[in-house]
Amino acid sequence: MTAAVPVISLALSADRFARDFGGSFERFGFAMITDHGIDLTLIDEAWTKAKAFFALPEAVKRAYHIPGGGGARGYTPFGTEIAKGAKEVDLKEFWHVGRDLPPGHPLAAQQPNNVWPAEIEGFRAVFERLFAEFDRVGGQLLSGIARYLGLAPDFFDDTVKDGNSVMRLLHYPPVEAPAKGIRAEAHEDINTITLLLGAEEAGLEILDKDGSWLPVSPPPGAMAVNVGDMLQRLTNNRLPSTTHRVRNPDEGRAGVARYSMPFFLHFRSDYLIETLDNCIDADHPDLYPTPITADDYLQERLREIGLKK
Repeated sequence: MTAAVPVISLALSADRFARDFGGSFERFGFAMITDHGIDLTLIDEAWTKAKAFFALPEAVKRAYHIPGGGGARGYTPFGTEIAKGAKEVDLKEFWHVGRDLPPGHPLAAQQPNNVWPAEIEGFRAVFERLFAEFDRVGGQLLSGIARYLGLAPDFFDDTVKDGNSVMRLLHYPPVEAPAKGIRAEAHEDINTITLLLGAEEAGLEILDKDGSWLPVSPPPGAMAVNVGDMLQRLTNNRLPSTTHRVRNPDEGRAGVARYSMPFFLHFRSDYLIETLDNCIDADHPDLYPTPITADDYLQERLREIGLKK
C-alpha cells in the first residue's frame, strides 16, 4: 500500500489528538488537520483580499517591496526566493504579515512592524484577524506535540510568546511551458511548525523515506501542518523536517493560478534552541551540541535562500 499522510481532527480528546498528531509528525513530518475552528467566512475573505492584491499592477506591488528587509514584511517580487541548493528561482510572489510589537519591546529589533497596501480596502483588518487565529491554532497544535514528547502541555507557550511568526500570502501564476524551475523547489521550512491553507489545489508533495513523492491534498477547509527545522533541531531529529515541494501543474491546469497561505510559526527570537534531554539517549546521541538562538538560526537560513545578503 502507498503511504498516506493521515487526516486528523483537532476535536479529538487531548490525549488521542496528541498520539495521532505526534505519530504522523514522527512518521511523515506532516499531518492534515480538520476541525481547526478558523471561521471559513474569514478564510474566504482572506482569499478575496489576497487575489485582489496580486492582481494589482506590478509597479504598485513593488512599491511595497522593502529592500534589505529579507522579505520579512510587505511584498517579495516574483523570481526572488530560491530553495537552498537549487539552480532556479521559485515561480512565485508573496506578501508577508508578521507580529506587530509595541515600541520599546525587547524583541522589536528583530521584528519590524507591518506595512499594509492602501489599495485593498479591509486588507489589514482581515489579515490581522487571520494571523491571530493561526496563532491560536498553532498553540493548540504545539500543546499536542508537547504531550506526545512527554512534556507539560504548556511547554511551548513561553517559547513562542511574541514569536517571530509570519503569515505568507502566496501567488503562483499560470505556468508557461517550457518553464525554468518549478513553483516551489524541494525545500524544508526554517521555523517551528507551519500551518498551511490552500493545499487543496494539487501540487504539494512530500519526499517520503523511500525516496518517493507523496501528494498532500487536505479536504476542503482543512490545513496541512508540518515540522520545521527548528523543531527538528530541538527534538534531535525525532520529528523530521521533511523535504517538500510544489510541482508545476499538469497540462490541463497550467493556465490556472495557485494561491496558498502558510503560517510559519516561530519561536521567540531570543529563545535558545537546545536539544531536549528526553530526545537524547545511547541510540540517539545529541546531533546539535551547540545551542543557537532562534533569530541567529533564522538569519543564517535567510541568507541561504537568497532573501538576505
